[in-house]
Amino acid sequence: MIITIVGGGSTFTAGIVKSIALREKDLGVSEIRLYDVDKERQDKVGVVVDWVLKEDVKTNIKLTLTTNKEEAYREASFIFAQMRVGKYAMREQDEKIPLRHGCVGQETCGCGGLAYGMRTIHPMIDLIDDVEKYAKKDYWILNYSNPAAVVSEACRKLRPHARIINICDMPIAIVDMIAQCLHIDNYKDITYDYFGLNHFGWFTSMEYKGRDILAEMKEYVKKHKILLPEKHIEAIENFRKTENRHANESWIHVWKAVYDMMEMFPEYLPNTYLNYYLLSKESVEHSNANHTRANEVMETREKTLFEGVDHYLKTGEISEKAFYAGAHGDWIADLAVALKNDTKERFLVIVENRGTIPNMPYDAMVEVPAYIGKNGPEVISQNPIPLFYQGLMMQQVNSEKLLVEGCMEQSYEKVLQAFTLNKTVPSASVAKAILDEMIEANKGFWPELK
Repeated sequence: MIITIVGGGSTFTAGIVKSIALREKDLGVSEIRLYDVDKERQDKVGVVVDWVLKEDVKTNIKLTLTTNKEEAYREASFIFAQMRVGKYAMREQDEKIPLRHGCVGQETCGCGGLAYGMRTIHPMIDLIDDVEKYAKKDYWILNYSNPAAVVSEACRKLRPHARIINICDMPIAIVDMIAQCLHIDNYKDITYDYFGLNHFGWFTSMEYKGRDILAEMKEYVKKHKILLPEKHIEAIENFRKTENRHANESWIHVWKAVYDMMEMFPEYLPNTYLNYYLLSKESVEHSNANHTRANEVMETREKTLFEGVDHYLKTGEISEKAFYAGAHGDWIADLAVALKNDTKERFLVIVENRGTIPNMPYDAMVEVPAYIGKNGPEVISQNPIPLFYQGLMMQQVNSEKLLVEGCMEQSYEKVLQAFTLNKTVPSASVAKAILDEMIEANKGFWPELK
């Protein structure tokens, strides 16, 4: 059984491979293939992955690195997609261009997310077509390429019969953080309900062994004015870094924003990304237009990994910090296990609504809980959602739908409408200024808009 990871040169690849290897028996995996268009970068990441397989997990799983799509997909059963089209250089533009115009600069939200989506739509459709051609007929594509909301809408519209499940691990990162706040050993023991869109949703209930921990978390956030465990709060107060990538530098403001959002709208616990939409003014004021999250990542995780690889190749010495695999891949590997073994385990997935949320459009791509088995998601129906949340979601859904239509039709007007409709943008004239600058920055990535 073969698993192919698209975007093999990602700094997250080693963690995903480790998660797969630890589930070797459950998955029956015999070979892992890394596929990337950047051979030099992937070869370096491959050094870490090889070490993880041979020295860390000590498995005989075969590792293949390739830049050839036929070799990558031939007879593959699972394709894990984590593309970053344009790499961090373009992420930097996604963040800095909107900030120059006084708007949210974030890689998946607002205008930056729309720009990233425009770069990713066609490569994702190409991926689906190549997988259809070369992979096993009962393949599954597990996609967590960002921005997942735009990508999933494009897949729904352009390749509706593809065997693809779109997912995001941010809600799980939030649940994990909640478990740490409440001293719960394993976040997987927490059961929750959730509705929304990707990076745009709310937890409506949360239980741990019959305990209503959503109520406890509301009290915790009210007391601490942040959704982080006390050990992270203490580290921040003492100007120390935490060991969690979601609890350092620019992320701290995001976790604090949960308190502000819940003070105003206490009914549900929001996904942290709602900060960019509900508190966009404050987000911009907190941001540094000359040094964004993209710069932070390039200066930390990217730098540490590749310096660690170079050091290892020269000396044979392992830097645990550089080669730390992490648990980023647990969610996607567990999803593959559920599909292969028909476990009916509960996951949060992005699916076509089809009445799941009664007062949202049939064809909206919503993020909701589902039981996962061999035939894919069995979605759990939701109650009608309150008007405020429905209104926010409708605005976001329509912005994303217009973007996909504009990309397909190469329509400047529809893409401008998508930017204008996005809640992070205050006026059409600002949307136009951002879009025009984005067009210049994305030459060679975007289709030509007319």
